[in-house]
Amino acid sequence: MTVNTLSLVLHLLSAVVWVGGMFFAYMFLRPVASTQLEPPARLQLWVGVFQKFFPFVWLAILFLPLTGYMMLFELWGSMKATPLYIHIMNGLGIVMILIYLHVYFAPFKRLKEAVIKQDWPEGGRNLNIIRKMVGINTIIGLIVIIVASAGRTLI
Repeated sequence: MTVNTLSLVLHLLSAVVWVGGMFFAYMFLRPVASTQLEPPARLQLWVGVFQKFFPFVWLAILFLPLTGYMMLFELWGSMKATPLYIHIMNGLGIVMILIYLHVYFAPFKRLKEAVIKQDWPEGGRNLNIIRKMVGINTIIGLIVIIVASAGRTLI
């Protein structure tokens, strides 16, 4: 397997795990958990889910830029020579990473603390912030997938 092939494989797997995980959580797990679980159980569930999912997001935010820039410089040699759709994908990816960093270091931290203290209203407020940000990141992630796969023909 060449370095380019390995970069592409790691890049694609990272995107699938991150965006697919958010899509599953937002579209399927969240609606079921909100209708079937009381706040204490629901908040504890989400802390557990995030603690399992977020290490994979950390790997994704490491591998996506690393492999993306490796492929970019191998194919085009410079940012200046890179097509517009790659710049769009790069910019949106940076926005996604910044949103994730905020989620992880602010509302997720507060959610964990609220669950430990059994402060269910505070936990709910922070889970709601996370819900909105994951929704935004899911939409951006889906747009990135469209740009990455069809950008040559769309832009």
